[in-house]
Amino acid sequence: MSKLRIAITADTYPFASDITNLVRAPFTARGLVDVINELGALPIVLPDVPDAKGEDYAEMFDALIIPGGPDVDPTFFGEEPHWKIGSTNYKRDVFEEEIFAAFYKAGKPILGICRGCQLINILMGGSVYQDLPSENPAAYIRHSQGANGSYPTHNISIEEGSELYKSLGAKAYVNSRHHQGIKDVGNGLKVTATAPDGVVECIESTKDNQIVAVQWHPENMWQEHPEMRRLFADFMARVEAAK
Repeated sequence: MSKLRIAITADTYPFASDITNLVRAPFTARGLVDVINELGALPIVLPDVPDAKGEDYAEMFDALIIPGGPDVDPTFFGEEPHWKIGSTNYKRDVFEEEIFAAFYKAGKPILGICRGCQLINILMGGSVYQDLPSENPAAYIRHSQGANGSYPTHNISIEEGSELYKSLGAKAYVNSRHHQGIKDVGNGLKVTATAPDGVVECIESTKDNQIVAVQWHPENMWQEHPEMRRLFADFMARVEAAK
């Protein structure tokens, strides 16, 4: 039996470097690659390329993961940049828009992580707070944690019957590295987990289990928190079932 092929969209190395091959190099989190590999699938990292055709990718892979990264360009949800918006990567946004549309149309499972969660929501017609602390006064929790990025720092409540509930149960303790967050929920999506201050922590498809997208970073937690490995294992089970 051939291994499942999991596409992971890449970020771009943005910093000045004396190493020529690191200039605008595509990359993704090592923990994400490792957990997919440990679960017996092939993780394939996709750099953004101009004029990409999403169908070419959707034909090659069994599922898509859109991981964390910079803020989504507000052009994608009809806004001008807030003065506290972080760095953006418009080329990545354009590439992921094309790739997401093709995988979604093909009915293949999609997992979003942090920025990926926000981007999926935007591409489904929703919006985000460009800066939670200044735009959403109800968000009293520090969502951009000061602790080590792999450490959990706040709890979330999970909706019974959701895909996330099957993986983690009614509550989970998660890390938190974001200053943006979901505002208006996109079409065909539902909120299935929230932080104590009401900030959205997970969205899922309303009609099926094609999309599960979380606001935290399980790829940095599963090594010391086995419950987060279940989240990826359950994603793989959905991928296998969808083949």
